[in-house]
Amino acid sequence: MKKSILNLSATLIAGLFASAAFAQTPATPADAKAKAVHTKEVAKADAKETKAVVKADAKEAAAVADAKADVASAKADAKVSKAKAHHKAAKAKVKADEKVAEAAPAAPAAPAK
Repeated sequence: MKKSILNLSATLIAGLFASAAFAQTPATPADAKAKAVHTKEVAKADAKETKAVVKADAKEAAAVADAKADVASAKADAKVSKAKAHHKAAKAKVKADEKVAEAAPAAPAAPAK
C-alpha cells in the first residue's frame, strides 16, 4: 500500500513540474529578436576575446623563444670567451716557464759547500 501511495505521489509531483514547465507563455517575436541580437553580440565579443588571448599567447611564446635564443647565444659567447681566456692563460704560463728556464742557466750556480 505504501509503495502505491509513493508511486502516486511521485507521479503527481512529476505532473506538476511538467505542467509548470509547459505553462510558460511563449516569448514575443520582438523579445526573440532582441535575444538573438544579444546572443550574436555576446558570441562576437567572446570570439574577439579568444582571438586577443591567442594573439597575446603567441606574442608571449615568441618572446620566450627569442629569450631562449638570446640565452643560447649568450652561453655560446661565454663558452668562446672562456676558451679564449684559458688559451691566453696557458700561453702566458708557457711564456713564464720559458723565461724562468732561460733565466735559470744564466744565473751562476752557487758553489756547493
